[in-house]
Amino acid sequence: MKVDFKTRFWEIDSLRGIAIIVMIIFHAITVLSYFNVIDIDNNHLLLRGTIFVFARLFLLLVGISLTLSYARLEDWNRKKIFLKYLKRGLIIFSGGLAITLVSWFFIRKDFIIFGVLHLIGFAIIFAIPVLKKKFLNLLLAVFFTLGGFYVNRLTVDTSWLIWLGASPANFTTVDYFPVFPWFGVVLLGIFIGNMLYKDYSRTFKIKDLSSNHVVRLLSFLGRHSLMLYLIHQPIIIIVLVSLGYITL
Repeated sequence: MKVDFKTRFWEIDSLRGIAIIVMIIFHAITVLSYFNVIDIDNNHLLLRGTIFVFARLFLLLVGISLTLSYARLEDWNRKKIFLKYLKRGLIIFSGGLAITLVSWFFIRKDFIIFGVLHLIGFAIIFAIPVLKKKFLNLLLAVFFTLGGFYVNRLTVDTSWLIWLGASPANFTTVDYFPVFPWFGVVLLGIFIGNMLYKDYSRTFKIKDLSSNHVVRLLSFLGRHSLMLYLIHQPIIIIVLVSLGYITL
């Protein structure tokens, strides 16, 4: 049976929509709390637990989506595929750098050095050699996840290892997704994608809910999750400036 590569998997889009909504709410609370607009502890167990779950869901879906996009390129040569993902990764990483600049301007002390967009851009580029692998991705996911328990405990005298997960003493930031362990979550998503969506087809049965109004809304948000992530923090800051909570 011929595969229709234009088909969208509603369950992936809608889950991504849920994840991006939760992450935006969390970041909104973080920004509002940072500028003392609301009084809430960002280290509250419920808040941290929520972002712990949904950040992993979001990055798992990044990995799954990479396997789906790669399946559309089966007829492409390796050089063309590499250049496509290199360009995509650099664009998203550049979005992360833009957020770094904005956060440095407004937050300064706790500005974002290596947040989720930096990680996604990195992951898209460095996952290229393993996009068709199955159990190798599982092994690598375990390596980066377990490695995070060691690397994240390292205290170093330089800021050049922050992207890996080793940071100087008293390092703080409002959004931090280092390679150890978070790249492992993306790799696990690639493993899941290759198992559950082999050759751009489901290997399991699921009831079609794509016509449900809630699912359609969530799917729409999921399809535009990158743009939503890029604009939500600047919008929050602009609103706070307009209301006088932040002065330039």
